[in-house]
Amino acid sequence: MAEEVLQRKTDIGPPHYSKFLPPIIKENYGKWKYHEIPRPGVLMHVADNGAKLFTVRAGSPRLLSTVKIRKYAELADKYCDGFLRFTSRHNVEFLLTKEGNIEPLIAELNALGHPVGGTGNSITSIVHTQGWIHCHSAATDASGIVKAVMDECIDYFKTMVLPGKLRIALACCLNMCGAVHCSDIAILGIHRRPPKIDKENLPKMCEVPNVIASCPTAAIRPAVYDGKQGVEILEDKCMYCANCFTVCPALPIANPINDGISIWIGGKVSNARHEPMFSKLAIPFIPNNPPRWPEVTDAIRNLVELWAKNAHKHERMGEWIERIGWPKFFRMSGIEFKKEHIDDFKYAGLSYKRSAHLTY
Repeated sequence: MAEEVLQRKTDIGPPHYSKFLPPIIKENYGKWKYHEIPRPGVLMHVADNGAKLFTVRAGSPRLLSTVKIRKYAELADKYCDGFLRFTSRHNVEFLLTKEGNIEPLIAELNALGHPVGGTGNSITSIVHTQGWIHCHSAATDASGIVKAVMDECIDYFKTMVLPGKLRIALACCLNMCGAVHCSDIAILGIHRRPPKIDKENLPKMCEVPNVIASCPTAAIRPAVYDGKQGVEILEDKCMYCANCFTVCPALPIANPINDGISIWIGGKVSNARHEPMFSKLAIPFIPNNPPRWPEVTDAIRNLVELWAKNAHKHERMGEWIERIGWPKFFRMSGIEFKKEHIDDFKYAGLSYKRSAHLTY
C-alpha cells in the first residue's frame, strides 16, 4: 500500500530526462573532458576515460509531420541506437557512438533535404514563433520567412566561414515569443495601426471590463455607441500588442496594408568577450511580400555579408557595430536613418546593469 501511495505522489508530470539519455552519457555524466568540431554540423565529445560521443546536427523545420518524425526515428534506429534530440533552435541532432555511421547518416539526411551544419562560426536554424499558421496576433508569417531566409543563407549554415556565430530569430509580433531582443539579427513583425472596433458585435462577444483591463498602456476606455456599451481606443497610447484582441474578437488588429516587418540587429546572450547586448533597430519597416519575401531576404543577406567582410575573428555583429560606431554602420550598410531610430525611452537599457559581468 505504501508503495502504491508513493507511486501516486511521484507519477506527476513528464518522466525524468535521465530515463532517455544514451548509455554513454549516463556513464560519463559530468565527466566530459572537451569537445571538438571535426567538420561543420558534427561535434565530438570526449570523456575523461576516452569515450567519444558524436553529434550530427541537421537543419529541420519547426513544424513537422508525423511522417517526418517517423523518418527521423528510423534514421536514429539505424545509426544511433535510437537516440536523437531536438535543439532549442529546431535542429535535430543524432547521437552516435560509432564514427563510421557519420557519413552514411549525413548522406541520408542530405537526400531527405535536411542539410547538416549550424555548428561553430555559422548561422544555425532560425528560432521563430507561430506566424500566420496559428497565432491570432501575428503581423507577419514565421515559417514562410524563415524558409526563404535560410534558403538564401544556406551556405553559411553548411560551412563555418563566418567570423563568429550568427544567431537569427523571428517574432511575428512585438510580444516577442521568439526572443528577438537578444539576437544578432532579428526579424520582428509589427502592426502600425490600432485595432478596429466592431461596434455592432463587441457588446455581444466581449466583456468590456476585461477588454479595458487587458491593455497594458491604458489605451482603452469605456464608451457608449447608440445606447450600447462599448470601448474607444486612444491611438497615441496604443502599442499594437493585440492583447485586447486576445480577449475580444471584435477588436481585430490584422491589417494587410500597414502590417509588416522590422529588422533589429546587434543583440546576443553570450557573456564571452563582451556582456550580453540588446538588439537595436536597423530597418523600421518592410511590407509583407509573401510567399518568398524578397526584400527581407535581400536585407538579411546584405547584413550578413557586410558583417562577415568587416568583423574581426570571433566578433559578433553587435560587437563589430559597437567597435566601428552606429553612424559608420549606417553609412556602410546604406540603411537610411529615420525618426524611428531615435530612442526616446527614458531609463532605457543603457542605465541598467543587465549582465553577469562584474566589470564596469
